[in-house]
Amino acid sequence: MSINLDYHIHPGYSIDAECVGISEYCRRALEIGLDEICFTPHLEVDPVRRHRDWFVRLGGERHPMDDPRWLEHYFREIEAARREFASTGLRIRAGLEVGFDRGLEKAVEKITGAYPFDFILGSVHCLEHQAISSWEESKNYFPSRTLAQVAAEYFQTVQEAVQSRLFDCIGHLDLYCRYGRRFFGPEIYTAHRGLVEPVLQQMSVLGTGLEVNTSSLRRGLDDFHPGREILILAREHGVRVFTVGSDAHCLADVGDHTAEARDLLHSLQLTVFTFTARQPGPAD
Repeated sequence: MSINLDYHIHPGYSIDAECVGISEYCRRALEIGLDEICFTPHLEVDPVRRHRDWFVRLGGERHPMDDPRWLEHYFREIEAARREFASTGLRIRAGLEVGFDRGLEKAVEKITGAYPFDFILGSVHCLEHQAISSWEESKNYFPSRTLAQVAAEYFQTVQEAVQSRLFDCIGHLDLYCRYGRRFFGPEIYTAHRGLVEPVLQQMSVLGTGLEVNTSSLRRGLDDFHPGREILILAREHGVRVFTVGSDAHCLADVGDHTAEARDLLHSLQLTVFTFTARQPGPAD
């Protein structure tokens, strides 16, 4: 029997998310019939972007991300929610979404190794210190580069993220499509060819999972991150662990299209996984 889950939810700690607590997200998850959820507040460690990214929301106020008191509060809130919703059957996992930047692996490891996370999602949000996940910053990055340069830089960075062995799963692979399509047109949807295959091979060898991220549909794309072609290539190269996530930054987006993503994986004979104490297990 298939379970309904969402493994990419940003609670109010993320400064770009709705100021909503974990209990409220849990109630929303129950309302829409989810069986398991994983919270993934942002963690960024690039000192070049300290003035932009190194903040969380704590007690409704802006708080330095490098002050670990927010993580201590996060885990207390997770435990409180587990007690509050214990009788409902909702499984609540404590995760983190880390923005990967080369050369900063030790800074990430120091944090991820210090707390009892269930799941660490690694994502490439920035190239050359510019956030390609942001429309405003994308306008500073894409116009001065060819599509080949963008794709080469992106997949090289993802490969280094995989090789770091810091992450249980790689988030929204092909994120460059979100805004890059406005600069490069439909050719961007095939930019992965010849570049993603070595990344997927390395993921297979190391047992790294691949997220199917549904936020692309909310932003006008026709396919998930990554698209179906990359999922088929992942299968061919031996990737076995997959998660599904809405990348919700507000209550309304929790569970958005995650059942469709799960069904797509099943149709490709791929297995959805969940994580406990960073150990994967089949969801179904």
